[in-house]
Amino acid sequence: MKTAKLTIGIISIALSLVIFFQSCAVGIGSALATGGTDTSGGTGMLLGILLIVAGIVTIAAKNSKGGAVASTILYAIGGIVALAGASGMYKDLTIWGVLSLIFAVVCAVSIAKQDFDNNGNYTPSH
Repeated sequence: MKTAKLTIGIISIALSLVIFFQSCAVGIGSALATGGTDTSGGTGMLLGILLIVAGIVTIAAKNSKGGAVASTILYAIGGIVALAGASGMYKDLTIWGVLSLIFAVVCAVSIAKQDFDNNGNYTPSH
């Protein structure tokens, strides 16, 4: 599961850059088209911030239980926020929200599957 968490962390950091770019484009487009009443661009920016923070936590703390719990919470919040704010111009936000929830599930499964000692540190099984 350490490899899966490392991969998810790298993918989420790379995707956050794509989401930031799309959110900026949607924010500019909605400001020009509707006078700024659409908030899906701002929601995308929030999702991008949550993904980059969760990706860094996932990579930095891939051996600790606390890091896995924190990244699970961050991915879940990002997914919920993205799905809640996907009603505007930024329809890709639904895809990114579902992907963030999938990342949260993988991190939650890693909490259950890894063996941790009493201090929360990963102990590999033989």
